[in-house]
Amino acid sequence: MSDFTNSIEIIRLEALAAIAEAAEAEGLEKIRVEFLGAKGRLTDLARKVGSLPAELKPSAGQAVNQAKETVAAAHRDRLAAIAAQKKRGELLDITLPGRKPHPGHRHIIYRTMTEICDVFAKLGFSIVEGPEVETDYYNFEALNFPADHPSRDMQDTFFVGDKLLLRTHTSPVQIRTMESTKPPVWIVAPGKTFRRDDDISHSPMFHQVEGLVVDYGITMADLKGILTAFATSFFSPDTKIRLRPSFFPFTEPSAEVDIACVLCRGQGCRLCKGTGWLEILGSGMVDPALYQFVGYDPGQVSGFAFGMGVERVAMLKYGLSNIHDLYDGDLRFLGQF
Repeated sequence: MSDFTNSIEIIRLEALAAIAEAAEAEGLEKIRVEFLGAKGRLTDLARKVGSLPAELKPSAGQAVNQAKETVAAAHRDRLAAIAAQKKRGELLDITLPGRKPHPGHRHIIYRTMTEICDVFAKLGFSIVEGPEVETDYYNFEALNFPADHPSRDMQDTFFVGDKLLLRTHTSPVQIRTMESTKPPVWIVAPGKTFRRDDDISHSPMFHQVEGLVVDYGITMADLKGILTAFATSFFSPDTKIRLRPSFFPFTEPSAEVDIACVLCRGQGCRLCKGTGWLEILGSGMVDPALYQFVGYDPGQVSGFAFGMGVERVAMLKYGLSNIHDLYDGDLRFLGQF
């Protein structure tokens, strides 16, 4: 390497080092002028190329041009970095107080469903789950819904294929469990369910917790005792319940279950429409006709079933009036729970 080429390399390295250390645009501009300006050190070397011997001119000229391009590129990159750093500094005011992070929490629906299941778990129930896309057999037929039975009109169903549907209740889990389990059976089945309903008290997608007991010597008194234990544990120790005759295809006899109004304690108010009672779930003794689908002997075992909507239970417990508040995702609302 000639002395001239060596001088180019030394100046190039000095320029790159100075650019790297520059902290402000003003200082960076001074460095540019020092090395690349009209009287800059690299510009001065470029002028001296013409005085070199003919055989050295091509390589010397190329070396000077490459050095100038390298220094100019480093200058542009450093200038852009300083500008970006300055912009970040303008956006970040370190004198402001810190922002406290807002940790998430369980959604009110999930929390309510978990609390319901916890109560029944303490009463000896196991928690089981099943598919949300069900067959007509498990959702209707095996639950004593004949194909032409008018009770099917109560279940406004989303069909997704031939004999396939989005389950309208979690009752199919009960059939699947009995198919694979010999008595005694004590289970609750939480999960999503789907029906073509949409108003202030109904949603096309909602959650249920259904329970099933099949054992030896089970009576209606056991059903009432279990539901009383649930109501007094989940709501308050002084909560009263009552059973009213009703109809469900898979239970006989069947009963709607009410609790004393959580707001007025049975005295009558706007929430309970003056009756003092709030409907909370449906229940009944398992219809012996169901046992033929799962191979149980109705002469040996008996049982009861019940089911509640999680959203309805949450609305009753927390005094809500519109089910859609649970799904709108308004953090101001959800943060209350």
